[in-house]
Amino acid sequence: MSWLTAEQALTLLGTKSQTLYANVSRGRIRAKPDPADTRRSLYFTDDVKRLATRHAGRRKTEAVAAEAIQWGDPVLPSALSTVFNGRLFYRGQDAAKLAERASLEDVALLLWDMKRPLYLEEGEMRRKLPSLNAAFCALAERTTNDLPSLGRSLPALQGEAESVLATVADALAPGSADKPLHQRLAVAWGRPDAGDLIRRCLVLLADHELNASTFTARITASAGATLSAAALSGLSTLTGPLHGGAWQSVRSLIARAATIGAEEAVRSYLAEGRPLPAFGHQLYPDVDIRAEALLRCLTLPPLFAEVRDVGEQLVGERVNVDFAVTAMTHAFHLPEDAPLIIFALARTVGWLAHAMEQATSGRLIRPRARYVGPPVQ
Repeated sequence: MSWLTAEQALTLLGTKSQTLYANVSRGRIRAKPDPADTRRSLYFTDDVKRLATRHAGRRKTEAVAAEAIQWGDPVLPSALSTVFNGRLFYRGQDAAKLAERASLEDVALLLWDMKRPLYLEEGEMRRKLPSLNAAFCALAERTTNDLPSLGRSLPALQGEAESVLATVADALAPGSADKPLHQRLAVAWGRPDAGDLIRRCLVLLADHELNASTFTARITASAGATLSAAALSGLSTLTGPLHGGAWQSVRSLIARAATIGAEEAVRSYLAEGRPLPAFGHQLYPDVDIRAEALLRCLTLPPLFAEVRDVGEQLVGERVNVDFAVTAMTHAFHLPEDAPLIIFALARTVGWLAHAMEQATSGRLIRPRARYVGPPVQ
């Protein structure tokens, strides 16, 4: 990771120090204490260069917008979550600290700004095992029956969000409604000893700014669609290999390591020009705090530990949360798709929070396209 002093950052930006500090406070530039002098700060080079390029030559609005929607500045205001100085916050509360004690239900109350206890009604599916297909079907069936989100009060939407979460939970964490979701999931998999780590995972994965699935859910809600439709669109996006499906790449890496050894597996990925899966994260220049919070409570299986050590040494990046959740799945002998099940259940809380925030704003998300096709006749 490359870091700049304040003087170097100001030179690149061509701005005053107040502007630099404002960009840090808004999360546009990541900063950390200078190890040589803790009274000073260092600034993440890539963030500074991005902003410097953005401001150079007063570029046209469409050029700025095009970059902003691809790992640039946040494109929408939100009071729900943010990553700041390498830490994840839910409505100003440190998510890693919440994971020490909170449940997913607690996080729902926080993110949904609920003023009353959460109530998840008993489901009717009576499934024995978690099923992603069941979640898709149940949400799809609701979308044509639920009321549109447009024009409804927040309390009304909160009540419906409870119902949507109960529907998803019935499919992904079958069990009695009087038990917390992490216990339901652990029992459904026959591994009650994994309950506490599942709880931590659910809390840490509940929301993560405007990731791909959350942005999709907000677009759906901005059109006035039902909350179940917003959750369904988020769930569909989550299944992509660059998002919630990243665990499969971790499994492939571990499988290769089991065959040819950890170091040779990592070297083979790099020799093929392939990025090493689950190492590094663009929002966390030092370490994915979610992975760190989980790995503190988990003894890594030997092969995972070896791959982590070799990968961090050769790549210079720390493992991220996808690696940690996949390692937990292996350590507790959970089903192969457990990472995606956990991710989907947790993130449903975040999708619903963002859908409600977007719906109550009354604004349609409708970017313009910059046409690059054949000349118009």
